[in-house]
Amino acid sequence: MEIMKLYIVAVGNKMPTWVDSGFNEYSKRMPTELSIQFINIKPEKRGAGKNTEQILAAEGLRIKAALPSSCQIVVLDENGKQWSTTSLAERIEGWMGDGCNAAFIIGGSDGLHGDIKKLAKYILALSAMTLPHGLVRVVLAEQLYRANSIIKRHPYHRE
Repeated sequence: MEIMKLYIVAVGNKMPTWVDSGFNEYSKRMPTELSIQFINIKPEKRGAGKNTEQILAAEGLRIKAALPSSCQIVVLDENGKQWSTTSLAERIEGWMGDGCNAAFIIGGSDGLHGDIKKLAKYILALSAMTLPHGLVRVVLAEQLYRANSIIKRHPYHRE
């Protein structure tokens, strides 16, 4: 089986302990051949006459600089398409077969710059509801772990 890295690229400051604990719990459960690597992007400082577009542009540049090369790019956005966990597992399995890594991008409090959304092959909504960014990290890590359990036919996922 191919080795694949799943990157979670997220704009944000220090998260509460429960976010780090939840994320780390699912991340450490992942097998070596399908590991999760977290990349934190420093948010742009508010104020000093900066408008939202300028803030998003600055954060977008940081995201672009941090993105690993040749990845499937998935942007998380509440207006994106919702996938089932089985669909996520099928996509991951396909990416593994193609020898691709994947980067899941979580924007900051103002969202993501349009240029980042244009880079994405997929725009994914975990929910039609707006979720706190820290919770998105935990839910995404759990869903990646669950997708892996489907791929491995492990009983964690029940239908």
